[in-house]
Amino acid sequence: MSKKIVKVGNLEIGNGNIVIQSMTNTKTTDVEGTIKQILELEKAGCEIIRCSVPTKESAYALKDIVKSVHIPVVADIHFSSELAILAAENGAAKIRINPGNIGSLEKVKYLASFLKERNIPIRIGVNGGSLDKKFKHLGVVDGMVESALEHVHLLEDCNFDDIIISCKSSNVFNMINAYRKLSQKVDYPMHIGVTEAGTYKQGLIKNAIGIGGLLVDGIGDTIRVSLTDEPVKEVYAAQDILKACNMYNHPYCEIISCPTCARTEISVQKYAEEIENYCKDINKNIKIAVMGCIVNGIGESEGADFGVAGGKDHSMIFKDGKEIAIVKNEEILDRIKELINNF
Repeated sequence: MSKKIVKVGNLEIGNGNIVIQSMTNTKTTDVEGTIKQILELEKAGCEIIRCSVPTKESAYALKDIVKSVHIPVVADIHFSSELAILAAENGAAKIRINPGNIGSLEKVKYLASFLKERNIPIRIGVNGGSLDKKFKHLGVVDGMVESALEHVHLLEDCNFDDIIISCKSSNVFNMINAYRKLSQKVDYPMHIGVTEAGTYKQGLIKNAIGIGGLLVDGIGDTIRVSLTDEPVKEVYAAQDILKACNMYNHPYCEIISCPTCARTEISVQKYAEEIENYCKDINKNIKIAVMGCIVNGIGESEGADFGVAGGKDHSMIFKDGKEIAIVKNEEILDRIKELINNF
């Protein structure tokens, strides 16, 4: 993770705490609808939110949006540095620009000067699909890296170093390799993710590989799980990726469950899903095991705080590696919920 710290609103990016981001899919000019969606994302655990600013009306709308939410709002800008300035004037905590389409170097220089006076950082957002033509001969990976570096150096020449960088691609291989190469050349915080990753199932797999692979390499300071789905699912997916990497810095319930086999006597999937849903908004560090039989019960659940090992009519409830009760199968959920509540 980056040693350099960049402040975005009241958050510090680059201090080792991975920050979860998402992006609204409402029209930004629909102020009421956008606020409603951001508040839902906040509740789910989103820490930074990005809004598209394609028009002046969108930029003006940020003023009321920012006043009504509790997390930093990032203005997503394409083609117009003028819109970036207008968004900053209306409360944007960070400006995301795409070097491939933002305009002339003179405009970027002026934008940097304007934002520096207001302590508003810039995310240099390079995308493989919209790579500046002059870098395409290098190939996607090296082209993205060189495009990002060009704009980093330009901003540095403007005495501007409140910089966050992203080098996203819809190709996981290209995305991972671009970030790895870039991380060897700069020490700015990095926003990581797979862009245009697809619908929920495909997008989750691609992001888990791309984001997870970089995080375990020590690369990445903020993440966005791009999904063609409800934005709140991006937030929960980001949390799950961080949990799998042992990098989620908040209390949570972890459910482990066996894949089942011919010995299984209970519906492991049903119980695991119901317990997982029950724990969704419980902020406690608990590890709960749902196992299909005695064979993979306590032994295979090493480290679990408590759990169940299923039987035909009765099942074993265990805690801290020891049996504490034998209950009827219809009582499993009640006993597990009781243990959760009293933990």
